[in-house]
Amino acid sequence: MYFEHSPEIWSDFPALVAGVLYAEPITDSAPVDEPVATYHGLARARLAGGSEAELPEIQAWRRTFAAMGLKPTQYRCAAESLLRRFRKEGSLPTIHPLVDVCNAISMAFAIPVAVFDTVRVTDHLTVRRATGTETYVTFSGETEHPEPGEVIFVDGAGQAHARRWSNRQSGLSAVRPDTRSVLIVAEALHASAADDVPRLTAAIAHALDTAWAAPAKSALLSPASPRFVI
Repeated sequence: MYFEHSPEIWSDFPALVAGVLYAEPITDSAPVDEPVATYHGLARARLAGGSEAELPEIQAWRRTFAAMGLKPTQYRCAAESLLRRFRKEGSLPTIHPLVDVCNAISMAFAIPVAVFDTVRVTDHLTVRRATGTETYVTFSGETEHPEPGEVIFVDGAGQAHARRWSNRQSGLSAVRPDTRSVLIVAEALHASAADDVPRLTAAIAHALDTAWAAPAKSALLSPASPRFVI
């Protein structure tokens, strides 16, 4: 199994910086209250200076969504959606220890982080433009087909595991209580992304090692080294 971005994505979005991790074994009972609280505090401090829309990391994703023909205030990257809910409600619902800590880190860095259950991914996962024939399963179990040209995460069976790039993951490979192995992807396009993404992946790796004793295999991808092999 491997993860990569297509050459077209690297060409169209040259500012992209992507960090990837693979880890196992994962359980749904790890203690993450302390790191979640720490990163929630960092996110709260960032939001104290203004709304999430003003953060450079989010502004870069808004420009990217606009370049893809999407209205940025209608379709938000996952990090912006989390920060927006956190600012309004003051907290996030508990989902799964790994998802909770990754969401907290995502908000602290204002960088979208996707977590996939690798058992539900066929052969590989590629970020590329859709043909329109791929299938996407929502969290409610409905099936959709991405629009042709839309940036998606897709596997070897034509299953789309995320739509509109960093906007919305699929329910198909979402982390569940029985999830044991995960692929974690963080992507950014802002000016300091080359420094921030490695710090973010290091934070996730530390959480995996501390809470799960699961040493992560990780990599920073680039056009010269676009593939992460699990």
